[in-house]
Amino acid sequence: MPGNLFIDLSLIIILAMVVCGFIRLIKQPLIIGYLLTGIIASFLGLVPSGEAMEAFSHIGIALLLFVIGLGLNPKVIKELSKPSLVIGVGQFTITTLIGYLMCTFFGFPIITSLYIAVALSFSSTIVVMKILSDKNDTETLYGYLSTGYLIIQDLIVVIILMIITSISSEVGIAEIAFETILKGIGLLGILFLIGIYALPKITELIAKSQEYLLLFSLGWCFALSLLFYYMNFSIETGALIAGFTLALSPYRYEISSKMKPLRDFFIILFFIAIGSQIVIGNIGQYLKVIVVLSVFVIFVKPLIITSLLGFLRYTKRTSFLTGLTSGQISEFSLIMVALGTAMGFLSPEILSLVTIIGFITIAGSSYFMLYSNQLYFYLSPYLRIFERKGGRIDAQHSYKESDYEVILFGYSRIGYDILESLKKIKKKYLVVDYNPVIIRKLTKDSVDCRYGDAADYELLNDLRLPKVKMVISTIPNYDSNAMLIKKIRECNSNAIIIVVSHNIDQAIELYEQGATYVLTPHLLGGHHASMMIEEYGFDIKKFLKEKLIHLNDLNHRSDLGHNKPKHERK
Repeated sequence: MPGNLFIDLSLIIILAMVVCGFIRLIKQPLIIGYLLTGIIASFLGLVPSGEAMEAFSHIGIALLLFVIGLGLNPKVIKELSKPSLVIGVGQFTITTLIGYLMCTFFGFPIITSLYIAVALSFSSTIVVMKILSDKNDTETLYGYLSTGYLIIQDLIVVIILMIITSISSEVGIAEIAFETILKGIGLLGILFLIGIYALPKITELIAKSQEYLLLFSLGWCFALSLLFYYMNFSIETGALIAGFTLALSPYRYEISSKMKPLRDFFIILFFIAIGSQIVIGNIGQYLKVIVVLSVFVIFVKPLIITSLLGFLRYTKRTSFLTGLTSGQISEFSLIMVALGTAMGFLSPEILSLVTIIGFITIAGSSYFMLYSNQLYFYLSPYLRIFERKGGRIDAQHSYKESDYEVILFGYSRIGYDILESLKKIKKKYLVVDYNPVIIRKLTKDSVDCRYGDAADYELLNDLRLPKVKMVISTIPNYDSNAMLIKKIRECNSNAIIIVVSHNIDQAIELYEQGATYVLTPHLLGGHHASMMIEEYGFDIKKFLKEKLIHLNDLNHRSDLGHNKPKHERK
């Protein structure tokens, strides 16, 4: 009954609030709190019917992938299609083979071993994208690579689910696959044409009403999700394509920001649902298997991807960070095993076994992804074995080895104005950015630049910081700025260090750590307005002149994609 569902959901949200409050107090990832909430809710009998939670979970997944699709760059996806295909298929094949051998060693039947091995090979699109989004790393090279191989894995999932369902069907696998490929190619072609020629114009017309823009975006997301579902594709694929087709819209950032509250609510229910599926029961007999397979997923899978990317001549840092994103099993793994159980191929204990492995690996890999930069700092000397000799694909740059007067970390938005000023005063500068799209553009414009992350100690060692006169960081991340200040002050006490902070307390701390000046964008706007009032008084002509200058600047920045600051894109 609707009343009972409301009561159950209310109790679950209250329980999540309490559990996650404690998790936040001890400074642990909130994903752990969501999973623990699911376990406690299941124990207390608070979980709604399976159909209700499944529906909420699908909505959360669809909204998350829709937002991810909005941020995908078609040019980058085309460029990274080869490495994504190699690591996606390569990791799946190697993991499945090793997993199968391990399961047969533990005495599982052939069919059961195959199911478990395939389940272990997939990584969770939801978990990875959530953490990449929280860390503002979706536009980094490793973020693009992670998105790419996850899409490849999702396509493999669709094929495997078709094979499983066709076993009990009169229609042959080859016939289903051929029909699906034809439908898929045709559908994608039509949707991409709509995304290029129709959707930008449509969103521009309806954007005058922000409420209707939200409603249209939701309608488009769910319309394509249903379309893909009825054409025997996954709902999740439809949502991702829906976002991707809107990625060329000038209002994609507004749409993304409006979707965030809805997305987060349903994603919370998704993780609670995962936790609620864990049934301890008679699982004790599989304890050794669970531990070994969990260790395999958390540690060995990332090494497989790290090795494959190293073979493709990526730097050890990009390879390592991309590899870390694979250290868990997927929600599709649970769906596949549940389907196998329903068809009588697997026992219920196997579903619980895989679900517990999912809980352990999701929790464990979340820590590794959140603290990936710190892990890399300690493990960097041991990761050289994963690099091949010769040029690095991701060591992109357009500069000569020399001493620079100014180093600018982060070009987009604030960095754009700073770079224009550096050009005017004719200082020798270098731009460092972790977005490969920006580096490619700067290289085309003959700007001295290189790909890299301010949190990479090896990069900082290579930048000749003792000779630099000024370092500017437009990165809003406190940890990255704190580490950058510490590194510079160790070798250069006279350098001017300018960093950005969106938090007053953190700005004060950055000053205490050695920053020369801390930019606080949310406060500078009011300061600028007050200066105009003091200077212009009630002279409307001067204000209108300022308006024209600002409007031209806004239009130019809109063309450059500076619509929203990165810290708001979640």
